[in-house]
Amino acid sequence: MTKVGELYDRDFFLWTQEQAAALRAVKRSNLPLDWDNLAEEIESLGRSDRRQLRSQIRRVLRHLLKIEVSPAMEPRAGWRSTILDARSEIDDVLHDSPSLRREVDDLIAEQLATAAELAAADLGRHGEPAEAVRARIQKAFTAEQVLGDWFPEASGQDRDRSSAS
Repeated sequence: MTKVGELYDRDFFLWTQEQAAALRAVKRSNLPLDWDNLAEEIESLGRSDRRQLRSQIRRVLRHLLKIEVSPAMEPRAGWRSTILDARSEIDDVLHDSPSLRREVDDLIAEQLATAAELAAADLGRHGEPAEAVRARIQKAFTAEQVLGDWFPEASGQDRDRSSAS
């Protein structure tokens, strides 16, 4: 059996879930605490980590999609920088709450359509191929592509322009 506070340091999200369940289990005691609301507040702390993970995954997907379909060269460095920043944020969340790692595939699938709509709107404002983004979501991204160091290759048009320089 582990010490009570050990899980807090190893996996914050899992700790919040276990502590909320424990509070509900002992609420029959005579202690004058607001057990239900206390348990709910502890659970909400864990949900905030999950929300942050969802948001950063959506951010990575949005910018990966733009890199894949946009013929523009200049914004790529900024998009890559945004992806690297979001991946760093994801690493922080998963370091504090490793049990959330098992939700990554579901969050990627859940956020892909929203990320595509955001990317399409971004590109559409600049007269770029918004429909190509929507078409791209037929092929899902893997957790390794979203969390790792993968970046899409430049499109053929981009490679032609790069080699002509």
